[in-house]
Amino acid sequence: MNEVTARRARGGGGSARRAERTAVSLETARFITRNIPNFEILNEEALQIIEWNAETVLEEIGVNFLENPAALQRWRDAGADVRGERVHIPRGLARKLCATAPSSFTQHARNPARNVEIGGRSLVLAPVYGPPFVRDHEGGRRYATMEDFRNFVKLGYMSKWLHHSGGTVCEPTDVPVNKRHLDMLHAHMTLSDKPFMGSVTEPSRAEDSVEMAKLLFGAEFVDQNTVMTSLVNINSPLTFDATMMGALEVYAAANQAAIVSPFIVGGAMAPVTVAGTLTQVLAEVLAGVAYSQLIRPGAPVIFGAFVTSIDMNSGAPTFGTPEAAHITYGAGQLARRLGLPYRSGGSFCGSKLPDAQAAYETANSLNVALMSGVNFMLHACGWLEGGLVSSYEKFIMDADQLGTLHHLAQGVAVDANGQGMDAIREVGPGGHYLGCAHTQANFKSAFWRSDLFDYKPFETWEEEGARDTEVLAAARVKKLLADYQRPALDEAVAESLSAYVARKKEAAPDAFI
Repeated sequence: MNEVTARRARGGGGSARRAERTAVSLETARFITRNIPNFEILNEEALQIIEWNAETVLEEIGVNFLENPAALQRWRDAGADVRGERVHIPRGLARKLCATAPSSFTQHARNPARNVEIGGRSLVLAPVYGPPFVRDHEGGRRYATMEDFRNFVKLGYMSKWLHHSGGTVCEPTDVPVNKRHLDMLHAHMTLSDKPFMGSVTEPSRAEDSVEMAKLLFGAEFVDQNTVMTSLVNINSPLTFDATMMGALEVYAAANQAAIVSPFIVGGAMAPVTVAGTLTQVLAEVLAGVAYSQLIRPGAPVIFGAFVTSIDMNSGAPTFGTPEAAHITYGAGQLARRLGLPYRSGGSFCGSKLPDAQAAYETANSLNVALMSGVNFMLHACGWLEGGLVSSYEKFIMDADQLGTLHHLAQGVAVDANGQGMDAIREVGPGGHYLGCAHTQANFKSAFWRSDLFDYKPFETWEEEGARDTEVLAAARVKKLLADYQRPALDEAVAESLSAYVARKKEAAPDAFI
């Protein structure tokens, strides 16, 4: 509707091709539809054991719903055994309640061309979420500001392989805690036309998110359609706090999607074993999703699994490990058996810099997420230092590599063109394929090509400054931000959003805690 394509530089030969490769384009790839199978690591016996054990946890051990008397009463009315703030859920009750949650749903963007399908065979990619620090090549590591936040929204909007604007792409520390959500939402709504996430840090902020969405989309449209996804983390092990549950209540009542996601570091918040962790993950998700359906049957919800292991020497979280892969694969199977969309994966790494460690750990995490059947991938680009840092350069590096997921998910074509028999016949023994008709017809789309990496000969690379990938990414950050153009938005809608933000900010004193 309002996509803009940058004007290509004119010229002939190599200069024209270089200009074409470096021109800024706001084309956004459609969300991924997998044409490849999911990897299933657990057999039927293992799945049944984990499901039985999860129901045992809910019934015998129970889960805490803290400082939320209304939630406790809802569970009593549904047939649960409530003892103090501990809810014991009879075997089968949570699964029965979960049955009303949709297996897939559409999240609408203000530009309908950017709508995404979450569930089924789809994979939607969203950027990093939550870091209080940012890092760039020139300035190093520092606390995030609102300017950084807006920059990341702009970069996400301009990234071809990202389908979603995300939520807290960094935590702007120069804006009061009780007001920053207003500026963050305003940035997503006005600087991008991709789908976005709502605020969850306090129930009233979730209410602000819904009200602003009504200004953007219209109140009736919001009531009947999903226009926001939110991240509701569970305080593992087995604890639901009033803040997150309050936000879940707001979004479920408004028909807006929530990711019900345990936050687990294996060995600290869950058992050290894969099956034990999967049991706890399933129990927590069953309780959270079931509660969302007590609020509004049919409210969209996503089975979340943020799981990493722990370094037993330092206590630091580790990423890209085999154990995390096992859990990610297994949780995908459990989510599909429950009939829910699945959230997991991301560009996870523990590295302090966008270096080889970051690349290895990120590549492991991204490929595992693709193969495990993830439907919504938060943290798909920009994650650094165990989630403490949003990195400008890594955002660009990761966003570029997300293109490989798109191409891997296409699978292998075996139509007449894919078989390539005409090419084999034309070339025959001893020839080459560079000039044959089949190559000429397919060369532009046959191979995925990075828009960032350097493929030049050594001599050319050295003459141009011997730049490594981080330096190339830093240059691309500057170019994208310099070339950014705000997507069109109805003037009356824009004014109503600005007025709402100003009114809410004026109504309360600043608070930084």
